[in-house]
Amino acid sequence: MNIIIVGAGEIGRHLAIELSRQEHAVSVIESDAVHAAELQSEIEGKVVVGDGSSVNTLAEANIGDCELFLALTSENSVNLMSASMVKSMGVERVISRVHPGLQREEWLFDFRGHFGIDHIFSSERLAAIELAKFIRNPDSLVVEEIARGRIELQQVRVSNKSDAIGEPLKSLKFPANTRVALVSRDGSHEVANADTVLQGGDIVTVFGAPHKLRQLVGRLQEEIHLKDGPRVVIFGGGEYGFSLAQMLESWNCRVRIFERDPELAQELTDRLSNTTVINADATSVAELEEEQVGEADFFVATSSSDEDNVMTCLQAHNLGAQNCLTLIHRADYAKAISSSGRHFGVVAAVSPREASRKEISRYITTDKFHIVRKLGNGIVLQTHVAKGAKADGKTVADLKWPDGCVLVGLLKGLQAIVPGADAVLEAGDQIFAMVANKAEKKFLRLVH
Repeated sequence: MNIIIVGAGEIGRHLAIELSRQEHAVSVIESDAVHAAELQSEIEGKVVVGDGSSVNTLAEANIGDCELFLALTSENSVNLMSASMVKSMGVERVISRVHPGLQREEWLFDFRGHFGIDHIFSSERLAAIELAKFIRNPDSLVVEEIARGRIELQQVRVSNKSDAIGEPLKSLKFPANTRVALVSRDGSHEVANADTVLQGGDIVTVFGAPHKLRQLVGRLQEEIHLKDGPRVVIFGGGEYGFSLAQMLESWNCRVRIFERDPELAQELTDRLSNTTVINADATSVAELEEEQVGEADFFVATSSSDEDNVMTCLQAHNLGAQNCLTLIHRADYAKAISSSGRHFGVVAAVSPREASRKEISRYITTDKFHIVRKLGNGIVLQTHVAKGAKADGKTVADLKWPDGCVLVGLLKGLQAIVPGADAVLEAGDQIFAMVANKAEKKFLRLVH
């Protein structure tokens, strides 16, 4: 695949190297000549020194042959401008990295639609999501965000105490805007329908608005629903720590943040409503002891220093913290710590670079849809309703969907829902579906 990357910083360089290893035709635009020269020695591809929002530079990088464009600098303006330009030049798939603050404003303004960009993401938010999975859903087997974070996928085991056992799904009154999509039992997988009956021990894949999904998961897991929220201590109040705290506040977690910078600590106090901000240095054992960090259920290190993150996790573990999670900026270090970290108290290490690579990888395809996740003998896919397709202008109930297909998300501009029978599908809508392998072609014929 012909791929152009703008920006050879932390994220862009990692992606360029990985994609080059996979034998994609990679071209990189980097404004810093030193960084460009370093990357040129590491990849089998073209590195152009210049401005990614310059037409001449884009032409030098062969924009006419580009199939996937990735704007990955640390500057919103450069990324959005270059991405919008190449989309108007005819590049089919365009992805832009943005600051997490901009992504948090998506519910107020449709940046993707305005700039004509297929997908935007924040590496900080992706890393925070990965860390949050271990805290919010410790008993969930899989957690994934779709539809700009408005819909969540979870995979959970049905408790033998659940009142959902033994009744067909059509008779169960689950929360609105949620959906049971896949049931796995004894190694077999069934895309759920109205007559599906759950049993204790089943692994079910569910979708829904995060706050609603919590109610559904609680009902399926019963005893977990009754637990108090975990006690979480976060080291570092930068964008990673702030994004994580913001996610956890709405999930009944008792959150404290250590931040040594007094100005940033005050800013966090003003911006977070249910989080205790401690203006102290978490690399100090005395400070950790004074704040009784040993009683925390989770200690999460999110500072900009990998060394400080690992060492504070070790200190917190020695003081008695049950689970330690850490942010590690170097992807190879994160992999090593994740594989052996439990020996010294680190449950998981998350790399922003690797989280970004995983997010982008599903767009590296020539198909008209993106695979969000492979589950059992089916896939969760994202695609759009094409103009003139059978589904265009119809309600969900109007269409005869193939067996083995469940709609789990509908994205219309700024609105994201789990579509009901009366939801109208229109050209340009983004839809998400759980589709069995046997139903994939029939499903795509309805929407394309």
